[in-house]
Amino acid sequence: MPGELRPERTSHHPSHLRSQAPPKWRVRQRGRAERRRRACKAAVALSVRSPAGPCRREHALFHSRNRVPQRGQRRLRLRVRQDPLLGSSETFNSFLRRAQQETQQVPTEEVSLEVLLSNGQKVLVNVLTSDQTEDVLEAVAAKLDLPDDLIGYFSLFLVREKDDGTFSFVRKLQEFELPYVSVTSLRSQEYKIVLRKSYWDSAYDDDVMENRVGLNLLYAQTVSDIERGWILVTKEQHRQLKSLQEKVSKKEFLRLAQTLRHYGYLRFDACVADFPEKDCPVVVSAGNSELSLQLRLPGQQLREGSFRVTRMRCWRVTSSVPLPSGGTSSPGPGRGRGEVRLELAFEYLMSKDRLQWVTITSPQAIMMSICLQSMVDELMVKKSGGSIRKMLRRRVGGTLRRSDSQQAVKSPPLLSKLSAVSLRGIGSPSTDASASDVHGNFAFEGIGDEDL
Repeated sequence: MPGELRPERTSHHPSHLRSQAPPKWRVRQRGRAERRRRACKAAVALSVRSPAGPCRREHALFHSRNRVPQRGQRRLRLRVRQDPLLGSSETFNSFLRRAQQETQQVPTEEVSLEVLLSNGQKVLVNVLTSDQTEDVLEAVAAKLDLPDDLIGYFSLFLVREKDDGTFSFVRKLQEFELPYVSVTSLRSQEYKIVLRKSYWDSAYDDDVMENRVGLNLLYAQTVSDIERGWILVTKEQHRQLKSLQEKVSKKEFLRLAQTLRHYGYLRFDACVADFPEKDCPVVVSAGNSELSLQLRLPGQQLREGSFRVTRMRCWRVTSSVPLPSGGTSSPGPGRGRGEVRLELAFEYLMSKDRLQWVTITSPQAIMMSICLQSMVDELMVKKSGGSIRKMLRRRVGGTLRRSDSQQAVKSPPLLSKLSAVSLRGIGSPSTDASASDVHGNFAFEGIGDEDL
């Protein structure tokens, strides 16, 4: 079922704007560029004042990015990405962006950047090499004529295109990244930037579907996900969807799609897990506040297990390097010898009085962790009465701040509500991660008997 999404306006091309006032997104971009320039000066001053301090060490970490990272370096990167205080510091983010440019030796200049839509259509935008993710996202939205208040419903993702044309998600582009530098530094045509919706609760579809462009984006993504087999469809449901598509009834098409299993989920590559048994081949999907594991056991039909994020007490990502050829450890599927092995482990409330660690071994473990965190954030914002629009990060005095509704996300968990669960004697994953690597789940505090 082909998608039908096409950008309908081409008047945003720079040659057309030379004689007109710049668009709003470019004005905002220039203001952010000036704030980044001041923040970069502050970061430089900081590194000069503290030559042996964290900035110098972190800068060296960026210069060693092409080498296999030691375990401590990988943990540092993950903690930096998920630390809310560092993530909201414009000075720190400016330092990271500057480090990216210096490491890849990319001068600041205007370039054309290709961004793909879910149906494979290409959107070409003119940006600066120093533009951050937010700048590029706004440029794409302007090219598509997507309203400003809907920009926060979408994100840019770095993907790797396989030989069969399908995508493997590498990561969601973060605020401190320079998308042009990130994709060109990989020096491979396989890597692309894709625009995709960034929320999990299908109830927010209503906001997006009110706008013609937003409706087309959701429709194109859903059609594409069905074609890839990411959304599970029966023959009868497929017939109904085909009929609605022929009638160009996009809203009715999406309403029906919302009732289908794995609608709006993000699917990962095949990997292995230790549940329900060791080295079990699985396919992991994230969405609807859960991780879904599809598996086919020997002699059995396809089975699916779901792990709700509200029942995950905590999780962590660890990395290791497989043993050399003389060792007893096998590299496992999808990994060559000497490659870094990534694992996502989460502690799950299997029953009212039993917690158990579940480990997924996948090169996309960090991406899975980011999905878990964003699902928890969305649950907590919705619980506090917030919305996707309020989840947009605001800049006050050059510093990124979360909205009031997001402040609730970072409140301490009240684990005492699970007094019936004994946390002693619970096994831990076979990793050497320290306690500081564990990410507590703030949605876990609200679990009740009805969730068990």
